[in-house]
Amino acid sequence: MQGVTNCIAFFSLLAMAGLAMAQPDEAAPSLDLETAITQALAENPALKAAGYQMQIQEARIEQAAIKPRPRLQVDVEDVFGSGQNDLLRGTQSTASIVWILERGVRDSRISAVRARSSLVESDIAIQRLDVAAETARRYMESLDLEARLEIATEGIELGAAAVTAIERRVNAGSAPPADLIRARADLRRLELVEENIAHELVSANYRLAAQWGDNEPAFDRVRGDLLDIPQIEGFTNFESRLDQNPDLERYLTANRVNEAQLRFEQASNRQPWSVGAGFRWLNKESDHSFVASLSIPLGPEDSNRGRVAEARARITQSQMEREAERLRLRTELFVLYQELMHSVHLTEALEQDILPLYESALEQTQAAYEAGRYSYLEWSASQMNLLNARNDLAAAASSIRRNLIEIERLTGVSVEAPHLSQ
Repeated sequence: MQGVTNCIAFFSLLAMAGLAMAQPDEAAPSLDLETAITQALAENPALKAAGYQMQIQEARIEQAAIKPRPRLQVDVEDVFGSGQNDLLRGTQSTASIVWILERGVRDSRISAVRARSSLVESDIAIQRLDVAAETARRYMESLDLEARLEIATEGIELGAAAVTAIERRVNAGSAPPADLIRARADLRRLELVEENIAHELVSANYRLAAQWGDNEPAFDRVRGDLLDIPQIEGFTNFESRLDQNPDLERYLTANRVNEAQLRFEQASNRQPWSVGAGFRWLNKESDHSFVASLSIPLGPEDSNRGRVAEARARITQSQMEREAERLRLRTELFVLYQELMHSVHLTEALEQDILPLYESALEQTQAAYEAGRYSYLEWSASQMNLLNARNDLAAAASSIRRNLIEIERLTGVSVEAPHLSQ
């Protein structure tokens, strides 16, 4: 549960401010990330189904605790003999109750099943973290598309302004009609881009709502700030938290399960004894007597040695698998960290260096076109350069968030999120 709490706390940092690149309409229903994750953890259909696994495990514990029932045993001897023992006259009848002595096997069996319950709990905790992470990924997809939709809308505004300006010049005879045709074609293409992104956004919102079992989204927008970039810690700090990864913890739980299974298999080597007590009736003499019995298996107590060896091998295997998994996770963490730092560098360069230059270039190119010094093609290229740079900024900022989500999933530890200048 601590990992889930950390997961919610971290992912909710994405939704603390309004979207810098696409300001939300306050009148429209909107959704923040913390609410999305909370709903997913409470209502996700797969998690609801997983909850029944614990009921199954509780039933197995109950079954393991059941004691073997005493057995009624009836023996009849000297039936249908000859002479004085013909028919039933010489019958000896014995009625006994037999109890099985498990010699600690039941306690070991219960311990083994309880240990598997811990493994089921670990699996459910991992599944909850996976649901939270997947919800954050789908939330980020909607947030990214909202930003791109805002950029596409800005492109349409630039295109429409260009068409208006060119119409004036064409009507004045200072620009060729072909410029107006190209400008209108470019505007139509920008409108198609906006329509395509809007279509993708609707699908993304449906996928997000499906995380908590809704057939359709009850929100119009998601809230968050793509440019609210967290301050990134050093790699060694993330690496030191890697052991909190729930998948690695599961290996420790699995190892405890294997140890409990080993104790059960060792206890199963001790074959159960049985004791009985009852009465014997001698029909000929009309006498009766008390009888008792004890059954003890003979031979060495190693009938389960194969399973004992298997249980020991599983313990060693689990330990080796954990080491291999930790190496794989560290490598994945390193790769994610490199991609994260690269995305941070791209975001800062685009936001602080490249975008201001493109904005200035567009302003000067437009002025030069209207003065008759530049062609429409140069003005259009300048517009596209600015729009492409804005899309690159959205992609780089979104990549930071996606990498942080994956790092959070690997480490289960939240990171700080101060603001970059906007």
